[in-house]
Amino acid sequence: MSITFAERLSRWQADIEHALDRCLPASTSSPARLHEAMRYSVLGGGKRVRPALVYATAAALSLPQHTVTAAACAVEIIHAYSLIHDDLPAMDDDDLRRGRPTCHKAFDEATAVLAGDALQALAFELLTTDSDLPANPAIRLELVRLLTQASGTAGMAGGQALDLAAEGQPADLATITDIHARKTGALIRVSVLLAAACQPDLSREDHDALDLYARCVGLAFQIQDDLLDIEGDPLLLGKATGADQALQKLTYPSVVGVEAAHRKVAELHQQTLAAIAHFGSQADSLRDLANWLVLRQH
Repeated sequence: MSITFAERLSRWQADIEHALDRCLPASTSSPARLHEAMRYSVLGGGKRVRPALVYATAAALSLPQHTVTAAACAVEIIHAYSLIHDDLPAMDDDDLRRGRPTCHKAFDEATAVLAGDALQALAFELLTTDSDLPANPAIRLELVRLLTQASGTAGMAGGQALDLAAEGQPADLATITDIHARKTGALIRVSVLLAAACQPDLSREDHDALDLYARCVGLAFQIQDDLLDIEGDPLLLGKATGADQALQKLTYPSVVGVEAAHRKVAELHQQTLAAIAHFGSQADSLRDLANWLVLRQH
């Protein structure tokens, strides 16, 4: 009997929660406070968008889920580390994350910095040591390369640096598109590419189609996030709205306007679906994910 996308997503979220719980250090082991902060930040809820993309891509490529679970954990752990550091007073200075105190508020700033550092290291440890990932050394190296690139100056860290530099500066569409592609889009894209890298027989055509899908859905996801900061319900979002405007952040709506931003999301949504059309029903989960991510209200 077929299951609905909501049921499939719920299963994926439960599976990744269990896997993350297993790979994180126990809060009772030394240094206990650091481990507690790591677990607090990673296991504190969230939509688990990136692991879902790993799992959906694996399904589209007929890969068993357990063979990509470590990759799904690694990208989610990198995401969690980035949120810890983004929330720090030196960055976005946020007090709430997912309706709870941010890591530096629940613990302290030094512990938050260390928790982020330790999580980054753990992500790459998983890619090099997990026994269920493909054993081929070339695939392991490619997984590390992909996640490193997505996390560094060409990806998430570079996007955060550009975002901070753009605060209070004149609006520029090329700059905001670049920021979004790096800061948010890079981890969205690598979630798809990590699973793709685990399929050694993948054709160039299929790889490029998945890459285009990931790029489009990543940009649409962030533009929708920009829009929700303007139009969203703080209770649904689990955080205050209006932060981007208060910090004079460069966002897609601030550059092109709210209506044009909505049109861009719709355009990217269609491009996302078109990119994977040739996969047929095998990619239904990727289509459902795209619909969920770009139409979400929280």
